[in-house]
Amino acid sequence: MASATENEPGAEFNFAQYLIELNAGHPAKTAYIDDRGTLSYGELAARIRKLAAALLSLGVRREERVLLLMQDSSDWPVCFLGAMYAGIVPVAVNTLLTADDYAYMLQNSRAQAVLVSSALMPVLEAALSRGGNEVRGVIVSQGSCIGKPHMKLLEEIFAAHEPLPGPAGTTPDDFGFWLYSSGSTGKPKGAVHSHANPYWTARLYGRPILGLRANDICFSAAKLFFAYGLGNGLTFPLSVGATAVLMAERPTPEAVFKRLAELKPTVFFGAPTGIAGMLASTKLPAREDVALRLCSTAGEALPRDLGQRFSAHFGCDIIDGIGSTEMLHVFLSNRPGDVRYGTTGKPVEGYDVELRDETGRPVAEGEIGDLYIRGPSSALMYWGNRAKTRETFQGAWTKSGDKYSRSTDGYYTYAGRSDDMLKVSGIYVSPFEVEATLMMHPAVLECAVIGVEDAEGLLKTKAFVVLQSGRHADEAELKAFVKDHLAPYKYPRFIEFVAELPKTATGKIQRFRLRELSRSGTRG
Repeated sequence: MASATENEPGAEFNFAQYLIELNAGHPAKTAYIDDRGTLSYGELAARIRKLAAALLSLGVRREERVLLLMQDSSDWPVCFLGAMYAGIVPVAVNTLLTADDYAYMLQNSRAQAVLVSSALMPVLEAALSRGGNEVRGVIVSQGSCIGKPHMKLLEEIFAAHEPLPGPAGTTPDDFGFWLYSSGSTGKPKGAVHSHANPYWTARLYGRPILGLRANDICFSAAKLFFAYGLGNGLTFPLSVGATAVLMAERPTPEAVFKRLAELKPTVFFGAPTGIAGMLASTKLPAREDVALRLCSTAGEALPRDLGQRFSAHFGCDIIDGIGSTEMLHVFLSNRPGDVRYGTTGKPVEGYDVELRDETGRPVAEGEIGDLYIRGPSSALMYWGNRAKTRETFQGAWTKSGDKYSRSTDGYYTYAGRSDDMLKVSGIYVSPFEVEATLMMHPAVLECAVIGVEDAEGLLKTKAFVVLQSGRHADEAELKAFVKDHLAPYKYPRFIEFVAELPKTATGKIQRFRLRELSRSGTRG
């Protein structure tokens, strides 16, 4: 197997074994702190190898898939890495979906077993009852299996099995794990990643950009089933022998504050929506009550105002970046000590980034173009979806579906999704730019901008606005505010005040829902 001291994966490389070897010298060091307690690196390694033996004993064979439907706890990395150790492919899925979603994923992945948290058993059983799956066994974390002979408790697994003597002899390019896209439009797509892909995200981003070290305590509001959360809570801390904090509950401001104050993480990973909620909370902890040295955000672009206010309050940089399920983690990012709020920074070393027009030609500096990425952590394919694979993975390049512009000094600024860009009166308008400007108004809590047709059938911009509790602003005031800060043609022609914005299970705004509401004339 590849040695932990090698610069690159060797001819044989198993990612789980790689992490075990890296941390073999400090078995008593705490790897994880979760809602139940702590898990050392030595205990983590033993449990990984026992879980691998258990999956093989169920008859799951190398390269077959197992569905991983679990809330964040130390059992999650044990199950994820245990499957990889055995050469079996874990399919990590969102815990906030419906039984129909899971039934589709079970059928699409042909999962042979399921690893599930007891709290999610009802929705899993509903999915299994739909039929059409090949599941031969279920392993349950933290619960009871009385009267369910096809299910086994994870703790009983650890007691009943000896550690697997050695890892599967996988290669860097062997199938390692899957992550499904959010599926906000159409069926979810299973992005297939190799054993080497998480290695590259740690080498190119986790260590050089975040500067993670063994004495760091990492805490990610983004859950492990997200590509972003997987790096934050597993790949990066384990690659340097650091400690990671995991929590099963939703990352509400209060839940996040509790961990920040009690466990003193040094690096926090969040999303801009969560950052906005934290800053709006009356329970926001003081700078001296936490131990943060760095904060990272991704998932959606971070407005300049949010970044500046967070940094001013906590006294640390908040580095915004962009990654994707397809590229596994961040490939374009600000750097500690070199943050330009309102931008997504510069390409991470090891990745090439291009902005292209609709014909595939590079765009000029300052112009908006489609974002393409080339780098070693790209997914291999979408499982069973040749058309989408060819559309997204174009030779060595991956088409992200995002639009960006690049300044003369090399900083990239988000301009929306490719299907969200608005061409008003023949000129492209970035909905994110308008949203970021509206967010600067003290009365605005959240907003989303879409394109709607006016009475003449021409495309105009419309903003849906959620106001801060106890604050007031009218349509004319917000329009004038945007005109004062942007080119006048960019102001939203229509503004609708709403109580909340529709969002996906991952917290992203569903602009297609807003477009449907506008077409149907539905309000609120």
